[in-house]
Amino acid sequence: MELADFVLAHEADNPGELALARDRYVTEVGDFDLALTTLEVRRKLKNKVPEWYAVPSLRYPLRISGEQCSSSETARYKAQVAREAGAVSRLADLTGGLGIDSWAFAQVFGQVLYNEMRPELAEAARHNFAALGIGNVRVSCAELTPASLGSILGSFRPDILFLDPARRASDGRKVFRLEDCQPDVLTLLPALLDACPLLLLKLSPMADITLVCKLLGCVKAVHVVGAEGECKELLLLLERGYVGPHVLTVYSSGAVAEIPDASSFQADPSLPGEVISAEASPRWLFDPGKALLKAGAFTWPCRFGLRKLGQHTHAYLSPEPVADLTPFGKWYRILEVLPLNNRSIKELGKKYPLAEVTARNIPLTSDQLRAKLRVKSGGSIHIFGLHTDTLSARQLFVCCDQ
Repeated sequence: MELADFVLAHEADNPGELALARDRYVTEVGDFDLALTTLEVRRKLKNKVPEWYAVPSLRYPLRISGEQCSSSETARYKAQVAREAGAVSRLADLTGGLGIDSWAFAQVFGQVLYNEMRPELAEAARHNFAALGIGNVRVSCAELTPASLGSILGSFRPDILFLDPARRASDGRKVFRLEDCQPDVLTLLPALLDACPLLLLKLSPMADITLVCKLLGCVKAVHVVGAEGECKELLLLLERGYVGPHVLTVYSSGAVAEIPDASSFQADPSLPGEVISAEASPRWLFDPGKALLKAGAFTWPCRFGLRKLGQHTHAYLSPEPVADLTPFGKWYRILEVLPLNNRSIKELGKKYPLAEVTARNIPLTSDQLRAKLRVKSGGSIHIFGLHTDTLSARQLFVCCDQ
C-alpha cells in the first residue's frame, strides 16, 4: 500500500493504538514509522496548513516539525515582508525545517534555496515540494556555520536570507535567548550580512524586542505577528550597515498596523473627575490582543479617541467600537461598573454564575478573582477586575461580548 493510501485509510485512527498494533499493520506500508509520524503531523496541519493537509502523499518524518512549523497565514505574511523589503527574485531559507515558509516564499520569489541540516527533513522537503507542484525550490542539506555558508549558497546569489533558529535545547527544553538557539545567530551574523545585505530573522514571541535589537544591531524593522488571538512570532528585518530606529509593525487577523514611536504621542490615560458608570454613560471596553501588547503599543489605541484606564492598566474605554482596532483586540459592551470589594464580588457571583474573568493590574490573578466570584467559565459575560487611575480605584467591569 502506498503511503498516501495508508494515510487516507487510517486518518481517523489513533496513532498510538496503531503503534501498539504494529505487528498487524507493519506490512501494509513500506515505512510504518514514517506513516505513523505522517498521520500525527498531518492531523496538526489540518487547520494550520490546510493546503498541505489536502495532499495525502506528503511525508512528515519528525513529529516536532509539525509543532514548530509556521501556519499558512504566518508563512504568507513572512513572504510579503521579505518581498516588500526590496528583495527582487531570490531568497535563501537557511533553516528550512518542514518547508512551510519556503513553500510560501516560492509563491512570491522566482527562486528559493531551502537548506536543512537534518537529512530526513531535507529528503521529505524534496519529495513534498514536487508533490505540491513547486518547481522553483532548490533543496540543500548541510549544517549552517560561518565556514559552510559559502558552500551552501554556492552560485546562488540571494537578494535576502531567512533564518528561523530552533528554539529547543538538546534536552528538549524551550529556549529564548539568541545565543541558546541553533544555529547561533550572533556567531553567524557577520558572515550572513557579508553574503547578503538583507536578513529576515524569525524569533520566539517570548524574545525581548529591545534586547535583541540591541544585540543584533542594524535592525530596520520589527514585525509582531499575531494569529488566532495569540502572538505567534517576531520577525526582524536586518540590513547591512543600517543605523537608525526600527519601524514597528503589528500583524493580526489579516490586518497590518505600523506603530509610531510611543514618545510621539502621549495621551492622558485617566478620566479626571469622571466617575466611570455604564448607567450614566454607556461605554465599550477594548481589550488589546497579545500581539499589540507584545509590541508595547500601549498608547496607540488612544490615537483613535479611546481613553486608557490607567498608566499600567492596558484596557480602554470608547463610546462606540472603532472598526480599525477590531483586528487587534476585542470589544466588550459594558453592562455594569462596580467597586472591587467583597460586597460587589458576592453580588456578581450570584448574578452571573457563568462568566469569563480577567484581572489586570490588581493584587489578584485572574484565577484568584474567579475563585472569589465563585463563577464557572462559560457564557457571554466577561468580568474584568481592573485598576483605574480615576480616584486610584479598583473596579469590576461586567461586560458582554460584542
